[in-house]
Amino acid sequence: MVSNSSRATPKILVDADSCPVKDIIIKAAGDTGTPVVLVASISHLISCDNEDVQVITVDNVPQAADMAVINHTDAGDIVVTGDYGLASLALARGAIPVSSRGFVFTSDNIDRLLLQRHIDVKIRRGGGRTKGPKALTEADRQSFERVLRKLVKQQARNNLDILQGDNPPEG
Repeated sequence: MVSNSSRATPKILVDADSCPVKDIIIKAAGDTGTPVVLVASISHLISCDNEDVQVITVDNVPQAADMAVINHTDAGDIVVTGDYGLASLALARGAIPVSSRGFVFTSDNIDRLLLQRHIDVKIRRGGGRTKGPKALTEADRQSFERVLRKLVKQQARNNLDILQGDNPPEG
């Protein structure tokens, strides 16, 4: 059994290949001292001068970034992604996945989203067309920042409660 005192501080993991809100994540994390891990493929080479931000570069093969994100994900972490499959895996790990628009993926909505993705793929394979995502607006960016700061604060408070022993151990 792992002791409560060895539990790591929740971190923010980012599927960074196409993440349009990395700047918001880094600023919000810096304001709260939350560690950030940016994961991107070699074709989306990312550099960051912030020493509190870890950058992981993976091969340019399908799902490599997703697998690196999930392999570094612990319960209580925040995972920023627009990928429903990665969001589903993050939920299974006990993490909180959130989109760059501030939409929080939950066990109540992920099955419907995965089903819709499957239907859309079938339509496109059959020669049909489906709508893509709308352009990210300033309102979307503000919504994301609001949600992210709330989640970071909530996770930090949960971690502090565990470290102080306010939650009795299960079993």
